[in-house]
Amino acid sequence: MLLFASVCFLLGSADDLVFDGLWIFHSVKRKLFVYSRYERATVETLGQSAPDGRLAIFVPAWKEATVIGAMLARCLRQWTSSQFRIYVGCYPNDPATIAAVAAASSGTENIRIVVCQQNGPTTKADCLNHLWDALCQDEIEEKTNFKAVVLHDAEDLVHSQELRLLEYLIGRAALVQLPVIPRRATRSRWVAGHYGDEFAELHGKQMVMREALGASIPSAGVGCAFARDALQKLTIRTKGKPFDAHSLTEDYELGLNLTGGDARGIFARLRDRDGQLVATQEFFPEKLEDAVRQKSRWIAGISLSGWDRLGWKNDWRENWMRLRDRKASLAAIILAIAYAAVILTGGLLLADRFGLYKFQPLSGFLKTLLFVNAGFLMWRLLLKSYFVFALYGLREAAISIPRTIVANVINILAAWRAIGHYVEQLAGHPVNWEKTHHFYPETSEIQQLRSGYSLAGRN
Repeated sequence: MLLFASVCFLLGSADDLVFDGLWIFHSVKRKLFVYSRYERATVETLGQSAPDGRLAIFVPAWKEATVIGAMLARCLRQWTSSQFRIYVGCYPNDPATIAAVAAASSGTENIRIVVCQQNGPTTKADCLNHLWDALCQDEIEEKTNFKAVVLHDAEDLVHSQELRLLEYLIGRAALVQLPVIPRRATRSRWVAGHYGDEFAELHGKQMVMREALGASIPSAGVGCAFARDALQKLTIRTKGKPFDAHSLTEDYELGLNLTGGDARGIFARLRDRDGQLVATQEFFPEKLEDAVRQKSRWIAGISLSGWDRLGWKNDWRENWMRLRDRKASLAAIILAIAYAAVILTGGLLLADRFGLYKFQPLSGFLKTLLFVNAGFLMWRLLLKSYFVFALYGLREAAISIPRTIVANVINILAAWRAIGHYVEQLAGHPVNWEKTHHFYPETSEIQQLRSGYSLAGRN
């Protein structure tokens, strides 16, 4: 077991090391040849985009009565200089959410309630398709077109300059994705905190390099804008429904479908004049059960179903990125084997100490593998802590190292649950929207976020 896990870790570490090397080269090149000659731009220094259409913000909501009202109120306060309309998808058997949206939309024309035809929960994609139908109906009645469709969740904390940045960039690409910054409640440092560790590296390195290599850009499902024309072209092939209701990760698949080939995707990491990243912030699950449920959907949709649904391309860069996306389920199984092997080895050593078993010494080859993998592990932990430090500060960076064990446990449990869901899908079971409990901070907590560690790191 140790030998099998060690060989697999070595292969995975070699892949990560090549990717890390390319990111370091890319970062150094930008600092030497770009930022040394040109001042870093902020969103306020961008030119004005052409006034050729409004932005439509899609917010699917199933049992979000506790958070949707505050989220919509914040959007209206933050986005005062852009033309937009928020389409909120609700369900007829969820009157509490409908009432909360109705209260938030009172006195404004920027929010439109769309009630789905079926009782919930269906799928998130099905809800989004109802919002798309409502948008097309409004365009016909008002004889004007929207410029882009922006996706958000009911618990998102939006940035005041988000729409300005998306308006400026969307004419240059089919998809524009902004960074996502996970936040956590103070009582969930370990479970909710591990999302921050993962997204700090994912949106600080992985997405940056995908764009630099010319590979397709997956959508994170929030803080992303799709060009309206690109979605319209896609509906020709999908019978008028741009979002696939049979997918667990419709946002991820849509991003790959829209930005493959000649189409372009942009991952936009830009700050405002105060040094804040123009990004979407949200509070991720704080309980172990909720985190496993959410991540199992991601693994099942991206790593398992995505393999079947999207396949591979005739491009080494694209296939490399898809392989890195899809190895999550295999990595979790190997981690489980490695942890079991370490526990068993410890048990055998203990038995040997009491004379109950004669422990067989490890081979020289296995010792070498363990030594090399230990070096790779130290590199991975240090690099991850660097990205966490750049986003959250020194304290979170230090905690991110032991928090890796918590992340591994969550990913192992999520992988096993995802495999079960995948088998059910193969057996013909319908895909349903699994509800995750969401949390939205009070105004005082939002102010604390803005003045606290949300300003950490300016690189």
